[in-house]
Amino acid sequence: MTQVTRATLNEGEQIFELINIWAGRGQLLPRTLGEVYENIRDFYVVREENKVVGCAALHITWNDLAELKSIAVLDEKHSNGYGKMLVKECVEEGKILNLSKIFALTYQPQFFEKLGWKQADVMTLPQKVWNECYRCPKFPACEEIAVTLDLN
Repeated sequence: MTQVTRATLNEGEQIFELINIWAGRGQLLPRTLGEVYENIRDFYVVREENKVVGCAALHITWNDLAELKSIAVLDEKHSNGYGKMLVKECVEEGKILNLSKIFALTYQPQFFEKLGWKQADVMTLPQKVWNECYRCPKFPACEEIAVTLDLN
């Protein structure tokens, strides 16, 4: 049975490679290997035979707010429910942390909407915009769509 678990340090390179497959297609922001290791405690993974086939990170941005980021699943593993499993695990952690909201920036809002998330204006997330977005080369012409999930 496939499970979602916390990432381990020795999976950092696999997570880095998986994220950057999708970044190369313009679907995720690229991450350096250093960024992956700096944030390894944020990551959850799906493994098959000791290989990371999916990942997602829940990154705290404020006292009641977190971002679901770097969600990626290998092409050949799509339609196995791994993305949904990863989102669910991050949401469960958000509840444990007493977050009031989780958000994501995505090119695939329909995926999140099927899971109960709602589209939002990114400008309602100033912690994200002013802590990270303004440094992005795509800012302010970002085409990603903000989605949120209220946990209260």
